[in-house]
Amino acid sequence: MFNYGYFNFDSKAEVLDKAVEYWNPGKTKFWQDAGIDLVIDRREGYFLYDMSGRRLIDLHLNGGTYNFGHRHPELIAVLKSALDYFDMGNHWFPSVARSAFAEKLVKTADGMRYAIFGAGGAEAVEIALKTARYTTKRKKIVSIIKGYHGHSGLSVATGDERFSKIFLADKPDEFLQVPFNDIDALDRALRGRDVAAFIIETIPATYGFPLPDEGYLKACQDLCRRYGTLYIADEVQTGLMRTGTMWGWQSYGLEPDMFVTGKGLGGGIYPISACVVTEKCGGWLHEDGAAHISTSGGSELGCIVGHQVIDMLQRPEVISNVQFVAEFFRRSLSEMMAVHSDIFVGIRQRGVILGLEFDHPEGAVAVSRALYEHGVWAIFSSLDKRVLQFKPGVLLDAATCQEIIDRMEAAMPRARALLRNMRRAA
Repeated sequence: MFNYGYFNFDSKAEVLDKAVEYWNPGKTKFWQDAGIDLVIDRREGYFLYDMSGRRLIDLHLNGGTYNFGHRHPELIAVLKSALDYFDMGNHWFPSVARSAFAEKLVKTADGMRYAIFGAGGAEAVEIALKTARYTTKRKKIVSIIKGYHGHSGLSVATGDERFSKIFLADKPDEFLQVPFNDIDALDRALRGRDVAAFIIETIPATYGFPLPDEGYLKACQDLCRRYGTLYIADEVQTGLMRTGTMWGWQSYGLEPDMFVTGKGLGGGIYPISACVVTEKCGGWLHEDGAAHISTSGGSELGCIVGHQVIDMLQRPEVISNVQFVAEFFRRSLSEMMAVHSDIFVGIRQRGVILGLEFDHPEGAVAVSRALYEHGVWAIFSSLDKRVLQFKPGVLLDAATCQEIIDRMEAAMPRARALLRNMRRAA
């Protein structure tokens, strides 16, 4: 019997059956078919525990949501303390928590003026796209092929057709896509001077973290300036010190008109997101501050947690640890690739953002399963299954870093065997 106080289950099998029956049959069966029967139970720091008691090191972090690990005690204490005084708040009125967090967030980014809050990354993207249309009085939005910016009405139209076509949101006339790292294609898309915004993840996560070519992002920004298009940096997965600076665009020397953040902003404790904009882009806040309303966006509890998240990320010891973790994996994974170069063929890295390339169209699916069987959870990239998303947390210690490498090395023979079977099946 698994008794959780509020509900209980006889077995893990019962949970999986009920997930199929009442929650999401597609997701549940997908993981079962992939040989991954994970039902997350206890979680602590960078460790997950399956209902069966198996421990996994979390290198997925739910896209960076668990940048600090799971249930960080400092953030739990902050939330518990906040509950003595605050609740979600009322979005109609000025708020001490919201005002303090907006100031904290804006001051992390030179040139920015206002923080507009949402509950999740997709909502922050919605705010950015609507803001761009208001500011420019244009409708068209350009994004990259294989990009990803969320699943809501406007945001899903900027992403890959895998997520938009099923809901009849693919290829509307006002949404255009260009290839990543193709500055000429972007030039052609913008030169008509009818595009409101170009939105791009600083390093596209769902595409497998391909790195921008030298000077590419700056050239994109320059084209936007030339043609009167606003540049939106999607920092939902690349922000919050994951590239080695607070925001990934800062590490590339950019000055976006807006950027969006979410996931790790709430520390994995309370959902909150934000669209941070310049004075130029804040016009609608003066004309009609209620033009965008979000009952849960900018919850006062979320603002208090987010305020603490930014405080923690600015500590010198955290910044130093990000550098240590990044260098440890740069060196260790390069050595591992040299030994296993028959299947492990590339490393994409900036800070603690890594994409590991394997020599098969679905190579990372096999590697993900092999790592799962050896006590590490890392997920393949949805839009390029050759690439494993390898996302260590910013507070990882040396012992856990080494354990990850040891477990990954132990998993390589199993990964090789799975890849061999996939080639035979093909």
